[in-house]
Amino acid sequence: MDISLQYSHITVNDVDEAIAFYRDGLGLTVENDVASGEHRWVTLGTATQPGLGIVLSNPHAGRSEADGDIMQELLAKGVLPMTVFSTNDLDGLFEQVRATGVEVLQEPIEQPWGPKDCAFRDPSGNMIRLNQR
Repeated sequence: MDISLQYSHITVNDVDEAIAFYRDGLGLTVENDVASGEHRWVTLGTATQPGLGIVLSNPHAGRSEADGDIMQELLAKGVLPMTVFSTNDLDGLFEQVRATGVEVLQEPIEQPWGPKDCAFRDPSGNMIRLNQR
């Protein structure tokens, strides 16, 4: 028996704004765009990890009004869990992401525990970290 991660969800305020960041900044590819009423779930992926999808949706997508309101509050505070990506060219990807105009939290540095990494906030305030493979 084996197991693998298929989807990871990132809650965002504006799906279209988030697509531009994750596609143009991080280089992910839009694989699926599913609408249901006023909500959308957009799946992005990368050829380096086929079968793994990053799903973008707004705080109320698939949730009750009360739960969506709580998710919106947590998103506004910037306290939702971070997402960490790895790359073989941290400096190059850092510059590509910085060019999108998002907030830089940490420029690339060698960490005492090993990896070289950097950090950003996506357009919705989610912390995104990039590590050098």
